[in-house]
Amino acid sequence: MIDSVKTPRSTYRQEQADATRVRIADAAQRLFARDGYSATAMEGIAREAGVGTRTVYAVFGAKREILSVICERWLERAGARELAREVLDTVDPVERLRRSAGWLTTLYSTDFDVARVLDAAVDEDAETRELLAAKLRGRNRVMDQMISSVEPELSVPLAEAQSMFRAFAAVGVYGALVVDAGWTPARFESWLADALVHQLMSASAVPDPAHP
Repeated sequence: MIDSVKTPRSTYRQEQADATRVRIADAAQRLFARDGYSATAMEGIAREAGVGTRTVYAVFGAKREILSVICERWLERAGARELAREVLDTVDPVERLRRSAGWLTTLYSTDFDVARVLDAAVDEDAETRELLAAKLRGRNRVMDQMISSVEPELSVPLAEAQSMFRAFAAVGVYGALVVDAGWTPARFESWLADALVHQLMSASAVPDPAHP
């Protein structure tokens, strides 16, 4: 008879540590979304997670590190990096631009609470501000790359087109249309895709429905 295989103690401890890390991050995300990043204290996160305050500090060290992990998990759930590669691999430039709208919509619709927390957590210490700036730069780099990939077909200068995409991507725009006005994410994606194509692409690049 084959003896039962026991889980190594080190593996079990790592699984426990990972579970604690996730529990703390989930608790912090709930509080950040409800009360705001600035108003949420490490002690409150500990209570929400059901762990000691010292455990929170031992796992993360600082509140901004929890925010960083929340952001990373959000990108993973959205499949943001993989989807961005698929967008850039799209052959047709008009379809690539429309799929850029899909990329942003997927990111926001996966967990808009995180986007709003990041957008609101601006009046913080210098290290937190740099963390937030780095996250924004990462998003903007992806968006800028999507626009630059269709540069030969643009009707406006590249820098202007990139700025327009960033303006459309403002958290307040999605919030006003989807959260406040009740649009579905699919409707937002369609609206954004149409806006990008008609505002940024040259007429020669956009097929005429009357002459397919």
